[in-house]
Amino acid sequence: MSDSTDHALATPADAEIARLNRRLRRETSARQEAEMIAERGLRDLFQRQQEIVLLETIAASANAAASVEEAMRHALAAVCKFAYWPLGHLLLVDDNAGRTLNSTPIWHDESDGRYDTLRTLTESIAFGRCIGLPGKVCEGSAPAWINAHSHDAGAYPRLPEAQRAGLCSLFAFPVMIDTEVVAVLEFFSMAYQEPDEALLRLMAQIGIQLGRVVERERTREKLMHDALHDPLTRLGNRKLFLDRLQQAQLRARRVPGYQFCVLFVDLDRFKGVNDGLGHQAGDQLIIATANRLSASLRQTDLVSRGAIDQSGGGGDILARMGGDEFTILLDNINSEQVPVRVAERLMSAMADAFVLDGQQVIVTASIGIALNKNGYDDVQDMLRDADIAMYHAKQQGRARWVMFDSAMQEKALRRLQLESELRLAQERDQLWLAYQPVVTPRDGVIRGFEALLRWEHPVYGAAGPAEFIPVAEEIGLISAMGGWILGQACRQLRLWQDESGQPMTMSVNLSAIQLSGNGLVALVAQTLKETGILAGTLKLELTESMVMADPEHALEIFRQLKELNVKLSLDDFGTGYSSLSQLRRLPIHTLKIDRSFVSQMDHHDDKRQIVEVIMMLAHTLGLDVVAEGAETAAEVDLLQAMGVDFVQGYHFFKPMPADAAGAAWREQQPSAQHT
Repeated sequence: MSDSTDHALATPADAEIARLNRRLRRETSARQEAEMIAERGLRDLFQRQQEIVLLETIAASANAAASVEEAMRHALAAVCKFAYWPLGHLLLVDDNAGRTLNSTPIWHDESDGRYDTLRTLTESIAFGRCIGLPGKVCEGSAPAWINAHSHDAGAYPRLPEAQRAGLCSLFAFPVMIDTEVVAVLEFFSMAYQEPDEALLRLMAQIGIQLGRVVERERTREKLMHDALHDPLTRLGNRKLFLDRLQQAQLRARRVPGYQFCVLFVDLDRFKGVNDGLGHQAGDQLIIATANRLSASLRQTDLVSRGAIDQSGGGGDILARMGGDEFTILLDNINSEQVPVRVAERLMSAMADAFVLDGQQVIVTASIGIALNKNGYDDVQDMLRDADIAMYHAKQQGRARWVMFDSAMQEKALRRLQLESELRLAQERDQLWLAYQPVVTPRDGVIRGFEALLRWEHPVYGAAGPAEFIPVAEEIGLISAMGGWILGQACRQLRLWQDESGQPMTMSVNLSAIQLSGNGLVALVAQTLKETGILAGTLKLELTESMVMADPEHALEIFRQLKELNVKLSLDDFGTGYSSLSQLRRLPIHTLKIDRSFVSQMDHHDDKRQIVEVIMMLAHTLGLDVVAEGAETAAEVDLLQAMGVDFVQGYHFFKPMPADAAGAAWREQQPSAQHT
């Protein structure tokens, strides 16, 4: 065969081989490209899976964390592990310092002390806006990345130390609540790295996720704060105060010699401000009081911020119990003089006038003090005793402090018993009226009677009006009780008038609540109609302090009572405050001189002179005078010499039941003359 023939035979085979080779190369290239794509896809898928795992890990640890700091520690560790970064750090934003970043001691550090100098330097720097990488992140509200060799060390003060420690790249991202940066997490790498957009997006998501942890903590703290604080004054409330008081009591059991006390502060006449100027002014007064009390406490006092020192002491606490009541826990006192000095300082601070809606108002405070040395097992008992002492301060004239003692508790217990029993006394027929004759001093002839309420309890015995009448007023029984007294007294008077045919008089005491109410005139009119007593024989007695509390209202009530032909008597004259101009306007018929002036007036010139002045004033105004509490012949002789019209007292008659009073009157017949 010739060469040409061989070439002709080889050509198709070679061509096929060449074609197959080309096809093989294409398929190999395609397969390699597919493998590369698949490998990239697998890498991307793995990367996405790792990112998802990272997000899930941080989310799970954040939900399980007991605090923001714990959640951040978990996040630092997870991110460092994910990105192979050896060092991570947390910085918190301090809004009170103009968005300054506070460098915390919270780090993730995989070295054996290699980065200690860098960490110390970092914690010494206050990263303000645009200062260092954290400041840049805080200002821009976005992640940022720098390499140590490509930036000015002046703008990033830690770069020289980072390079010395072998760190090349720094990365940080913000923790966000909506648009607010609340923290920054920063990381350090040992290799130079370029910004990775995917990583930046991932870290931004983590920042938002961690922001929810901070927001949740804020919400929890706000709920706890609101639950323990008064919304008006921002002071601690009753719950917080009792918690701190409990801690003080526990500490007293552990620490020998540790003492504390409670001050119970109540504003005097707050209701008058609230009613007279309105609730807004009342709120202003409460806020102003809280500020004054806070400013007046010892410099070591803590005004209900809830801080507890590590030694177990709670610090001093000022709290609002509600209404116009405040309590103070004085912690770690060394003597009883400490709460006394504090109470004096508080009262001094309250002495200055308050300005409410442009009007000056004087409001004082009464303070009760209870010391833990009394050995309380229950903090509620200690608070109760401070309250009891405060009540005694009010009873003694207000604007003062009183320290609790055991006798007060006995009185308080009796008062509670009185309240409970008094509600049932009338329906159980335990209340009755005694009648004390009113006589002329020259002959002792009975001219009338004063009805006096008595309470005879089957267990506790006799209770004096001075003890139970204020209780009846406070618990709202006095109006019903006063109506019963008026009806009983007038019915008894009608019986005596029918028997004698003479217009003897009956005096009945009124309470301040009856006078200030709107039903007094209607009650008197109905009683007069039902009993049919002789006209002009009912006398209603009121104290001067009751009348002068609201002279215009009293004047209108008196005018209406005068139309009913009811006589009016001003009781306990000289013991309160009277305006002579107001006294002249009131249509009263009688002044009653208080027994405190009559008693032993023959031995005390000042008492005698006061009685003489009252006599002169009364007779100038055309008023009768009744002297109460005449117990000796010498007192009666002096009163008669001064011209007193009528006398009441043990020298003539004690208060008696109705049958005894009637018998005493009958014994004087037929010599008795009407008033």
